[in-house]
Amino acid sequence: MLESKEQEMIEIRRHLHENPELSFEETETAKFIKNFYEGKDCTVTTDIGGQHGILVDIEGGLPGDTLAIRADFDALPIHEEADVPFRSKVDGVMHACGHDAHTAYMLVLAECLITVKDRLKGTVRIIHQPAEEVPPGGAITMVKEGCLEGVSHVFGIHVISTMPTGIIAYHAGSVHTGRATFKIKIQGKGGHGAVPHEAKDSILAGAEFVTSIQKIVSRKINPMDTVTVTIGSFDGRGTANIIKDSVVLEGDIRMLKEESREVVEQEFRRILEGVCLANDMTYELDYQNDYKVCVNDEATTMSIVTALTEANLQEVSSIVDCGAQSPSEDFAYYAAKRPSCFFFVGAHEPGTEAYGHHHPKFRIDEKSLLISSKAMAVSVLNYMEKGV
Repeated sequence: MLESKEQEMIEIRRHLHENPELSFEETETAKFIKNFYEGKDCTVTTDIGGQHGILVDIEGGLPGDTLAIRADFDALPIHEEADVPFRSKVDGVMHACGHDAHTAYMLVLAECLITVKDRLKGTVRIIHQPAEEVPPGGAITMVKEGCLEGVSHVFGIHVISTMPTGIIAYHAGSVHTGRATFKIKIQGKGGHGAVPHEAKDSILAGAEFVTSIQKIVSRKINPMDTVTVTIGSFDGRGTANIIKDSVVLEGDIRMLKEESREVVEQEFRRILEGVCLANDMTYELDYQNDYKVCVNDEATTMSIVTALTEANLQEVSSIVDCGAQSPSEDFAYYAAKRPSCFFFVGAHEPGTEAYGHHHPKFRIDEKSLLISSKAMAVSVLNYMEKGV
């Protein structure tokens, strides 16, 4: 059934790719999704969480649990440079992470599940989620608005542009890092470079802070744990002979264990306080813990792996444990509430250069749409028949 729908998936994906929207302006994309379900035998709930989220319940003809499957649908503020005939028509906005593919495969899978709903044991709840790319992520609001009420488990897929098409990858346990973001303003006292003793050099203090916080990873975190501390922006631009009055620094912190989060934040604040005290300066700090560590339930994950292995899908060349992944993903908020599995489908088109996610030349092999749809279908049907 899904093979006959492959071209439909591609057409939907290309429409979304040509007409992307940022997370806070998703009305047209949400409208497209709602219109797709119009007249179909399912229950549609819109405007979940005040962010254009959509829930679709496909109630089976036989008793059973409610299983949720999620697809995100936001774009990124990136100007597209990919050489494809269906490039973004919106200047400075493109689908550079594959969320258009997630939406396309999920819509067609939903259509197929609706046609066989009388044979389904339980209910499939499809979560069409906006704002994954906008911290702290749209999943938080969706959960607060009750998208998981009555749900037993949650499944999700992400296409990966640097993984060869045909590979399905998984990892039980911590599969995506958690994240915190920060913005600091260090306030000194401006002055002339000829009389530095009359000023308070904010660039010097900022530079000291940048090097000092790397000690958190090297000396405060177990070397067997994963933590990164990144300064992504240091606004110290000025004139060669002027000592700047203040500097602004921004960055992020990632970790694979929630226990590491508290240690990092405590040391971060202590070092910032100490650097500013030592340099006789003040500071303003905006420190936000946004994405949680995403943890795949082991039993749920291995049940899916077993089902996919036994299904022996002709499009799938191998199923591999890819280990933990360093990006962050707000699917973590579903996984924190229900046993879940978030796994990956390779989408690197053979013979083309692979560009990573969020790159302006990002592209995927559209064969990954059918693989994603089949892999999720197998996972759903296996769960409804056998559980975990």
